[in-house]
Amino acid sequence: MGLGWFPKTPGGLERYVYDLTHTLAANHDRVELCGIDLPEVESNYPIKLTNLASANDSILQRFWSCRNNFRKTRGEKPDAINLHFALYSFPIMDILPKDVPITFNFHGPWVSESEQEVNQQKLSNFFKKWLVEKRTYQKCDRFIVLSQAFGKILHQQYEIPEEKIHVIPGGVDTQKFAPRLSAQEARSRLNFPLDRPILFTSRRLVNRVGIDKLLNAIALIKPRIPDVWLAIGGRGPLEAALQQQTKELGLENNVKFIGFLPDEDLPIAYQAADFSVMPSQAFEGFGLALVESLASGTPVICTPVGGMPEIVQQFSPELITSSRSENAIAQTLEDALLGKINIPSRSECRDYTTTNFNWDKIAQQVRTVLLSK
Repeated sequence: MGLGWFPKTPGGLERYVYDLTHTLAANHDRVELCGIDLPEVESNYPIKLTNLASANDSILQRFWSCRNNFRKTRGEKPDAINLHFALYSFPIMDILPKDVPITFNFHGPWVSESEQEVNQQKLSNFFKKWLVEKRTYQKCDRFIVLSQAFGKILHQQYEIPEEKIHVIPGGVDTQKFAPRLSAQEARSRLNFPLDRPILFTSRRLVNRVGIDKLLNAIALIKPRIPDVWLAIGGRGPLEAALQQQTKELGLENNVKFIGFLPDEDLPIAYQAADFSVMPSQAFEGFGLALVESLASGTPVICTPVGGMPEIVQQFSPELITSSRSENAIAQTLEDALLGKINIPSRSECRDYTTTNFNWDKIAQQVRTVLLSK
């Protein structure tokens, strides 16, 4: 049970579920994916897609549709059940077969993330955490988290016993994200500057991702690196405010908002950059963009938030900022761009990723947990 459909809904959870299900199917597992707004596919598609509801309906309508449509479409009993989003798992929990193990992939604290992005009423938060999240988790046999940081949240905030929690990092499609172009070729394809130091970040433009801090950091290093250029991919509710901030900081010649990047252009954008940047301020359970960038051969600068340090610490610890602050981000950016710290090569970035985050390897680890008794 997932959420939406990647790439129509380009979220981290959707991408994870898409890659996991397709990797399992490629290894000859029979996989059914249930979710919201799933497309119609041809009969020879590698996985079975079961659409349960429309995202345009109210929450109560989605609940009702999920429950009814799930019940109507049941066939033979599965060997394992893997849930990824509490809101759409909650209506079907009592319909699931009692003798099949249920594994929940915890992608983050839904309530806390909602509070970061929009102003939620206390009643809404109570409904999400206590009536949906906690009741769903109570009926699950085991959990998968993408980092120790999120395992800690799951244990402390939701009282899940540690022995039920398995830490398995996310994976990356190392065929899709690969350093096939030179930086100059990639820049030419995207009309990026050819002769300037380039930073790239691809984020949904919301509070927790820290783009405002990154813009302030660019302003701080501009006097010493006047030709630095930042490409910001993605859209979100803060886009207009961030564009205004860019103007107020006098960064019109240093920052470009490139909007939503088609999925096929994302590997090219990573290859065009000297560094990709993840300035997150909260709730970064894994940081998929980090491994996408590294698989593409581009080193990553990140803040010490969530699971990101667990990826970068053993590989290039000097590229983790000392704090989440704009001053700390600016210091690491400047040191990296001026060559004051050790920077891993393209091949080192690539080798590290293919060794540790290849989807074939990650999917088999997940499969072992799903089928354990």
